[in-house]
Amino acid sequence: MRAFTRGSLLPKLLRTIALGWVAASWSVQAAPAQGGLYIAGAGFSFTTAAKRAMSQNPGGRRFFLLSLPPETAALGQGAQAALSNVRQRVVAANGVLLVCQRDVEQGRINLADLVPGVVAVRGWPAAGSNELQHGQRYFADEISANLPADNVALRQLRSTCS
Repeated sequence: MRAFTRGSLLPKLLRTIALGWVAASWSVQAAPAQGGLYIAGAGFSFTTAAKRAMSQNPGGRRFFLLSLPPETAALGQGAQAALSNVRQRVVAANGVLLVCQRDVEQGRINLADLVPGVVAVRGWPAAGSNELQHGQRYFADEISANLPADNVALRQLRSTCS
């Protein structure tokens, strides 16, 4: 085997390794801290949406699972064992369980029947309302940690719940 000499491949090899390390560390830092929004009830069952969310957010990356009626049955205290197991896996995988406040107000969901930790989310306020101040992402009484930090996911969530 030939020894590396000045002007040989060693400097190029070290530079390639260093650039690769910098690129790899940058891509890890640039990876989103949160996963996306997944919707059960929009053509997908709770189980299907939950499995997709968990598979696309490995390692405990936080994601959001919105359930629309009738898929909200999985969030109920009396949910079937299979649905309850999937729901518990979602929570263990750092998923946030969401329902629409409009469904609560319309009587389609009773919050008292749901497991603890389910968050009711408001849609966009009515035209002319001052509930959501211009330039603000969250209503005054909302806990931002319960909602997506990503603008696209938050807009989709608000639009779905309007």
